[in-house]
Amino acid sequence: MSDLKRVTSLLAGDMAAFKPKFRAAVTTDVALLDTVMRYILRRKGKQMRPMFVFLSARLHGGVDAQGAATDRAHTAAALIELLHTATLVHDDVVDESPLRRGVFSIQALWKKKVAVLVGDYLLSRGLLAAVDAEAFDLLKITSRAVREMSEGELLQIEKARRLDITEEVYFDIIRRKTASLLAACCACGAASAGADDDTVQKMWGLGERVGLAFQIQDDLLDLGEGDRTGKPTGQDIRERKMTLPLIHTLAKATPSERRRLIRLVKHKSEDPAAVKEVMDAILAGPGMERARSEMRRLKEESLALLDELGGHDAVSTEAREALRDLIEYTIRRVK
Repeated sequence: MSDLKRVTSLLAGDMAAFKPKFRAAVTTDVALLDTVMRYILRRKGKQMRPMFVFLSARLHGGVDAQGAATDRAHTAAALIELLHTATLVHDDVVDESPLRRGVFSIQALWKKKVAVLVGDYLLSRGLLAAVDAEAFDLLKITSRAVREMSEGELLQIEKARRLDITEEVYFDIIRRKTASLLAACCACGAASAGADDDTVQKMWGLGERVGLAFQIQDDLLDLGEGDRTGKPTGQDIRERKMTLPLIHTLAKATPSERRRLIRLVKHKSEDPAAVKEVMDAILAGPGMERARSEMRRLKEESLALLDELGGHDAVSTEAREALRDLIEYTIRRVK
C-alpha cells in the first residue's frame, strides 16, 4: 500500500468513532458559536494529528479487547485536535489571513473578536475533555505544547524584525512553533497506552523530528517545489518569514548579494517582481539542497527511533508500519 491507504485502513474504525465524539465535544447551545463550530467541522481535512495519536497508542498496545482505540486514546486525540483547531483560528487572526485551505477563515467571516473567542472556547473544551477524563498526564503534555507554540510564535516575531535569523534560531523557532504539536500527538498517544515516562519522552522526540521535517517541507513548497494546493508560492517572502532555504542562501551569498536580498525582503516584499527575484536567487542557490538534506536527516532519525519503540506483537508491528507510512507522507510531495 502507498501513501495513507494502510493508515486509513487500519484506523477506519477509530476515525469513524472519533468524528461524532469530536462533534459532541464542540456542541454548544450558543447559536453563534454553534454556527461557527459547524462551519469548522465542515472544513476538517484529513485529521492527521488524531491519526498520529491513535497509531502511537497502538504502537504501545493501546487497544481494547476488540482491537479498537481505548477511551484514553480518544481523549488524547480530541484534546490534540481541539488544541490544533484553536491554534489555526488564532493564527489566522495573528496573520490577518482571509483564507484557510482555500476557504474563508473564521476571522474573515465573523471578524477578529469572534475568532479570538472561538479559539479560546476550543482551548477550554480541550482542557475540560482532559479534566473530565482525569487524564492529567495528557493535559501536562499538551500544556507543554501550548507553551512552546506560544514561545515560538513570539520568538519568530522578535527575530523577524531584523531578518538576521541563523539556522540555529530557525530550528529553535520551528521546534517550538510547529514541531511541538506533532511531538505532543506522539507523546499523548504513548501516554494514553500506559507507556513509561522515558518512552513518552522518546515519542515526543520522534514527533518533534517529524514536525521539523514537515515545516521544512512547507518552506520548499512555498518556493514551488511540489504541489501546495490552495497556497500561493512566495507567500513566506511576502510575509517576510525567514525560511531555511532563504537563511542558507543568505549565509552563502557575497556581502553585497546578501544586502541586496535582505533589502528586497525587508522593503519590497509586496512587489511581485521583487518576490520573484528573491525566489529565483533561492532556487539557484544552495539553500534548496540544504533544506532537502535536513529534511532527509530528520526523517531518517524519526524512522530510526520508530524502529526502537513499541512492542513486537501483531498490533504494534502493524501500527509501526502504518506510522512509517504516515511519516513518509509528510515528505512525499518533495523529492
